[in-house]
Amino acid sequence: MADMHNLYLQGIEDSTSQFLEIWHHYDNAGHGYIDGRELQNFIGELQQARKGVGLELSDEVKALVEKYDQSADGKIELADLLQILPTEENFFLFFRQQLKSSTEFIETWRRYDEDHSGFIEADELKSFLRDLLKKANRPFDEVKLEEYTLTTKTVPCKLKMFDSNNDGKLGLSEMARLLPDKENFLLNFQGVNMSSKEFNDIFEYYDQDGNGYIDENELDALLKDLCEKNKQDLDIENLTTYKKNIMALSDGGKLFRKDLALILCAEEF
Repeated sequence: MADMHNLYLQGIEDSTSQFLEIWHHYDNAGHGYIDGRELQNFIGELQQARKGVGLELSDEVKALVEKYDQSADGKIELADLLQILPTEENFFLFFRQQLKSSTEFIETWRRYDEDHSGFIEADELKSFLRDLLKKANRPFDEVKLEEYTLTTKTVPCKLKMFDSNNDGKLGLSEMARLLPDKENFLLNFQGVNMSSKEFNDIFEYYDQDGNGYIDENELDALLKDLCEKNKQDLDIENLTTYKKNIMALSDGGKLFRKDLALILCAEEF
């Protein structure tokens, strides 16, 4: 089931990323619209990209193209194009357009995951997403947010975007997929995930005073060593960013074992 979930989620991510990549290719000046005369080329590229992940555009595209080919200003905005995407892809796209910092994401997550479990309850989804957008100072439509969360929670396959085992809990690594790839710092640690034993060994090594948590200086040393040992996965030039995001999971500057395990441990801790 988890493998099917990952494939489903990956398909949505791929399609959303491709949509944004193609859009930015045409809107390279960042105006938020493309000229109507480029719409046919945009749609053509998008269709080819979606076929690559086994997805098809709906018949609504033809009507959309016809509408904007005849429009007076000859422009089409990103918001207009969102209507051709299924709700779950629209959901991803909306947040990837709005969220620019993984720091806001982690700090908001920390408020909801008070027990350091690495999960929040599914029924907290709407509040979590609203607070996340507020913290990032991003505009949002309350009605649209309600639509996204209700659809995600009431349609089983869509809730499984985040809840892979249907236990009513949403995991940090899954929810972090809302972030653009370049901002999802958790992706950088996928290649260095370690077993529980390996993790415990490394934690105890860097928790030199044996107080049960790692502080910012100890984390700095740990990350430097990880960067050196995993050069293909971790870039030492991003050390400050890694440290800032991981410390956002801490409790008053104290990074406890379970917090760090969310990032580094490949097994359930």
